[in-house]
Amino acid sequence: MTTHREPGPGTDGATSRPRWRAGDHILWRYRANGTSDVHICRPVTVVRDTPELLAVWLAPDTPCVRPRLLDGTPVHLEPLETRYTKPRGPVPTTWSGTGVLKLARPGDPWSVWLFWEPGWRFKNWYVNLEEPLHRWSGGVDSEDHFLDIAVYPDRRWEWRDEDEFARALEVGLIDPDRAEEVRRAGREATRLIGRWGSPFSERWTEWRPAPHWATPVLPTDWHRPPGSPRRATDPRGAGRGPVPLETDPVPTRRISPHHHEHTIRRGPVT
Repeated sequence: MTTHREPGPGTDGATSRPRWRAGDHILWRYRANGTSDVHICRPVTVVRDTPELLAVWLAPDTPCVRPRLLDGTPVHLEPLETRYTKPRGPVPTTWSGTGVLKLARPGDPWSVWLFWEPGWRFKNWYVNLEEPLHRWSGGVDSEDHFLDIAVYPDRRWEWRDEDEFARALEVGLIDPDRAEEVRRAGREATRLIGRWGSPFSERWTEWRPAPHWATPVLPTDWHRPPGSPRRATDPRGAGRGPVPLETDPVPTRRISPHHHEHTIRRGPVT
């Protein structure tokens, strides 16, 4: 059987926390800014889970949840002036594009995402500034911090979403102290890029998903609080997540207008 490739030997030392296995399905979620409500949920497949690194694969066409304005406008199409002041709610969708490999080290205030063009031509890394991931039995949770960094194969990098970061500060989605923490984390990330540290120096751009991996399903209780019991167990085996009930709709929970949906802009600026 053909297996997926990983760069370097993965080690998983003794730990009191349970580790997920390669191929397990978990949820990668973001809370709406300033609340405990989950407004983005992406089922992903575990690539590697060690004390040093969590790597997951977000496959093309994965069913997800993302916020949308209640008038039906996609968040990224709403003018910035009113983007964070109009009411919104979560809606089901699918992940478009060629898939994303996400890498996160425990305690880092960012995760690094890898994007490819069709045909597996590597496109860029994306440093998503965010709250350090919180692990729970069903996956990981975080809160997006608006400001991001795009990094290209020639080692160029540039800030992204600076306008959204500034607007979030204006409308109170983040306070000045938190904004300075985010800027400080961004500067730390740029120093890591400058010395071409991990994960940029590693061979993750050569990684490929196992061909036998199934696309994860979106559980009906995707918004459940960490620590709450699962509704059902997937008969494919432990760690594969809850079974979706096709008759159950995505819960229609109204989200405060002051909730940020991270918008990904891929590729270099021309």
